[in-house]
Amino acid sequence: MQATESKHQDHVLRGMLAAIAAFFLFSIMAVCAKLLSERHSVIEIAFYRNLIGTLPFLFLIFVLGKREILIIKSRPAAVGFRAVLGAVSLTTTFAAFSIMPMAETTVLLFTASLFIPVLGVFVLGERVGPYRWTAVFIGFAGVVVMASPAGNLNTLGIAIALTASLMHAVLQVVLRYLGKFESPETVTFYFMVIGTLITALPLPFIAVTPTLDEIPLLFGLGLTGAAAQWFLSVAFRNAPAAVVTVFNYTGIVWAMLFGWMIFNDWPAPLVLLGAAIVIGSNVLMVWREIRLGKVTGARVRAKF
Repeated sequence: MQATESKHQDHVLRGMLAAIAAFFLFSIMAVCAKLLSERHSVIEIAFYRNLIGTLPFLFLIFVLGKREILIIKSRPAAVGFRAVLGAVSLTTTFAAFSIMPMAETTVLLFTASLFIPVLGVFVLGERVGPYRWTAVFIGFAGVVVMASPAGNLNTLGIAIALTASLMHAVLQVVLRYLGKFESPETVTFYFMVIGTLITALPLPFIAVTPTLDEIPLLFGLGLTGAAAQWFLSVAFRNAPAAVVTVFNYTGIVWAMLFGWMIFNDWPAPLVLLGAAIVIGSNVLMVWREIRLGKVTGARVRAKF
């Protein structure tokens, strides 16, 4: 009995460490995208993110022989829709990072969890209780505080970040549906491949030849994104989803740290207040769903 409990604790610890690694790597990916956006279009950045992110999957399929990743079992249209929407969502996310500071953009992307109850009502016909509606209103009140003139934020950037957040929320609903029929590896692989093809279409008109100094950033962009997804899968395999979800908020810490160290950005006081309100509303929603036993990993898996 004691050995079983110790083994369970080891698994949970492994999951926690993997979650920390995942959100750290997602922040590194955002840093690479922001640095590359000084010379490159966000569409071009999304192309390299998908193209290089596909390489580990090709290794799994053609070197390790995991051909089952190629098999779409029963929902090809939904897999294709997820891929197209994912490509647009990724491009929009990079656009937000390109014109807004790291920390502020990261906080605004957390509003995806606030859009989900609204989508649940109008798309899935779900019933949303007073706790979740309260969390939604509190969260968007935090966005209003951040967007006030004293917050010194770019209005266009806020609009783009909220659009990306809404797309993330739609993705989470689609992934929740696809999870019943398709493997996560298959869905992610086709997202990468189709996303590469879609973002390649305008490249003849917008592409800029990368410099030698940018090559490490391009590989960092793609490989950290792929590694983050893998660590996230490890986290969900070893720790309860509620535990992994909490570590999502370490992304704020990394974003603030990298924003200060690399871009010399530090959030204004009202932005910090608004961020605290947004995070608080997310915590309220997670706490409520833990009590109801409804927390799932889809919320975090759809991040990028």
